[in-house]
Amino acid sequence: MSSIPLNLQAVRQRIESATRAAGRAPQSVRLLAVSKTFPPEAVREAAQAGLRDFGENYAQEGVEKIRELSALVLTWHYIGPIQSNKTRAIAEHFDWVHSIDRAKIAARLAEARGAGRTELQVCIQVNVSGEATKSGVAPSEAAQLAKEVAALGTAAPAIRATARAARPAEPRRLCDGYTLDGHVGGPRGGDRRRRDPGTGGYGDIWRKARLSLS
Repeated sequence: MSSIPLNLQAVRQRIESATRAAGRAPQSVRLLAVSKTFPPEAVREAAQAGLRDFGENYAQEGVEKIRELSALVLTWHYIGPIQSNKTRAIAEHFDWVHSIDRAKIAARLAEARGAGRTELQVCIQVNVSGEATKSGVAPSEAAQLAKEVAALGTAAPAIRATARAARPAEPRRLCDGYTLDGHVGGPRGGDRRRRDPGTGGYGDIWRKARLSLS
């Protein structure tokens, strides 16, 4: 038997234990599998085991998987840094974008999404450490960026941007990252925060808070 169903079962048990200990319903947690660098066959197997949400860091790799697995009903999340020349590909193929850090990027995504499609769900990425090597908007600028992005929901209905407050101490939805080899983060943080899948802790590349605009 493949390790993916076993890993998924173990992760779900951890989620259930953690949520019940925190006084929350396990159904309030949405599990996001980070499928970057894994082949489409692994995603297909995870989908057969019951996973529906998959995250990709690289636009080209993600788009190729989305096309190959188009027969499956999956929700695709773009979780990596966004380059301006990749906004069209991201907007045309992904359902969620977790790394908005500039109003310009949000506007380009909204424009590329176009009319007649489901709204693109987006999250603002906040660099809480202040380190120059990290992506994300500064905490002091997050509220203004949220307003600018939320305004796109009226000007460009192709993007879903209804601002929602969610402090880390009072999360409304927890979405820890789960890689297909079984690494997963624990039950803490604000909306859609993810742990470093390699160490199990909040490692350098993942130490970011995300303000949800869904």
